[in-house]
Amino acid sequence: MLNTLSGRFLILTTVFVMLAEVLIFVPSIARFREDFLLDRLERAQIASLALLADDMLADELEAELLANAGVYNVVLRRDEVRQLMLASPIPGQISDTFDLRRASPWVLIRDAVKQFFTPGNEIVRVIGEPVRGAGLLIEVTMETEPLRAAMFDYGVRIFWLSLVISVITAFLLFLAVRAFLVRPIKGVVGYMQRYARAPEDARGIIQPRAGVTELREAEEALQLLQTELTHALKQRERLAQLGSAVAKVSHDLRNILTSAQLFTDRIEASEDPLVRRMAPKLVSSITRAVSLCESTLAFGRAEEPAPTLTMVRLRDVAQDVLASESLALDSSDIEFVNEVPDEMVVRADPEQLFRVIMNLVRNARQALEVTNIPGQITVAAEDQETAWCIEVRDTGQGLPPKAQQNLFTPFQGGVRKGGAGLGLAIASELVRGHGGELLLKRTGPEGTTFEIRLPKGDWTF
Repeated sequence: MLNTLSGRFLILTTVFVMLAEVLIFVPSIARFREDFLLDRLERAQIASLALLADDMLADELEAELLANAGVYNVVLRRDEVRQLMLASPIPGQISDTFDLRRASPWVLIRDAVKQFFTPGNEIVRVIGEPVRGAGLLIEVTMETEPLRAAMFDYGVRIFWLSLVISVITAFLLFLAVRAFLVRPIKGVVGYMQRYARAPEDARGIIQPRAGVTELREAEEALQLLQTELTHALKQRERLAQLGSAVAKVSHDLRNILTSAQLFTDRIEASEDPLVRRMAPKLVSSITRAVSLCESTLAFGRAEEPAPTLTMVRLRDVAQDVLASESLALDSSDIEFVNEVPDEMVVRADPEQLFRVIMNLVRNARQALEVTNIPGQITVAAEDQETAWCIEVRDTGQGLPPKAQQNLFTPFQGGVRKGGAGLGLAIASELVRGHGGELLLKRTGPEGTTFEIRLPKGDWTF
């Protein structure tokens, strides 16, 4: 119970109520002491009035009046004359004098605390004003032990009363916390547990019902989160099913297109001028279709294998890519430039790094070929303090805004007509496998630059 929210509220409430009662107790005990002394003064005044009524009181009656008043003697001042009205032997010296006529609240509290914690019986003088204007002042001499005993008795009663009030208040607060906080919180937790068991089931989404503003805001935030997550899970499931279907279709279609490629060799040998003119375009179309199927199958794998990191001479990798792409050129209007420093080595998987740079260079080549404008493709690199930065630049016309929005999204980031947009998605995935990132650094009429950042981490040479 102590570890629950309501249990801790119960304990804290009891403690705070007791603390508040302690703060109230100090002035209340001072007030009790003042009332006690004023009562003694009033009794002494009544006894002195009895003496004024009859000057010849017997000693026994005088002693009885003093005992009833709880004092040793009474001095009454009337008409500027101090008169010793009643007197009896004082068993000791007067240790202190308290004047209640001009005592401030702080003085009364100080004297009460001192009296409460001072053991023993003392003789004190108390001065006050007579009630009903029966004189200028009244002064009595009395013992402190009865006063201290009465203060202790009052304090014990206050303590038990405070304890009862604290327990009742804490219990009521305990019930209120359970009703207004604990129960709604348990309801939210129950919804979260039920949703965790079946996140795809929309029936597990919480329905806000709390009356407390803060709890209702929490329920609404949880409802929004669960709704978006359920939608994302359903979309992911549909994409997985679609990917599986596309992979199967691409596999069979690749086999069919591969067979068609074999027939194109014989078609190219035809003597018909029309066939000889159309055959290269047919071969090119089939080749692109096969390439698309292979890219789709490659992306449809569960995941790329983890990179095998080793130290790679980057200029050699870039040169292999540029040499491969130069063989695929339809014209000589595109120039390939390798600006990677000879001595530069990077920590990467050589095969995966080749694929990343190949995708970027191929996209740049195809973009330049579409424009039929002479251009240049450059691979450059820089060894920075925390990362190796590889840039692939072209002098094309830049990427259209639509392509920039979904640049690294599969099947949506294609730039050229007929492309599937898988090249950049695969390249980005491979770079992330190295702990790096693939960025579009700049694009526009002056050209496009992609940057590959490979972190150095804790690698030492």
